[in-house]
Amino acid sequence: MGEKSFRTDSREETIALGERLGRALAAGDVLVLTGDLGAGKTQLTKGIAAGMGVTDDVTSPTFTIEMVYEGAEMPLCHFDLYRLDDPDQLEDTGIFDVLGADGVCVIEWGEQFADQIGDARLDVFVTRLDSEAAPGEEPPREVRLVAHDARGEALLASL
Repeated sequence: MGEKSFRTDSREETIALGERLGRALAAGDVLVLTGDLGAGKTQLTKGIAAGMGVTDDVTSPTFTIEMVYEGAEMPLCHFDLYRLDDPDQLEDTGIFDVLGADGVCVIEWGEQFADQIGDARLDVFVTRLDSEAAPGEEPPREVRLVAHDARGEALLASL
């Protein structure tokens, strides 16, 4: 399937890209965010939430695993699967109750569970471009989106 890449040169640009993506999302959309610690996954999610009309402060649910935010038209279910290492643990997270449901599902650290999540998803790879920044300077990011189904292709086309 297709893919599209973006470069963001600041935290604000990463959030703005997320806002564009958030405005394009529809109920049932699933995004799996992949990137190292500090890559910008949560900043992108803050933007997605803003684009969906969420007014709450969005933080990474590392210890709660899931946070649900009410958007203007639908909920945003935000998962962080960093602490999970076995597919059997997914059942207890509630993720299967919201995949493809009436809201948007954003999953950080979900790449290891791609088989369980399924192909009805958009993979989002966030990479710090450390070699392009001076010491002590915040590096730019590459945000690469990879579609696995027709809906993902439509999202890519809308951006």
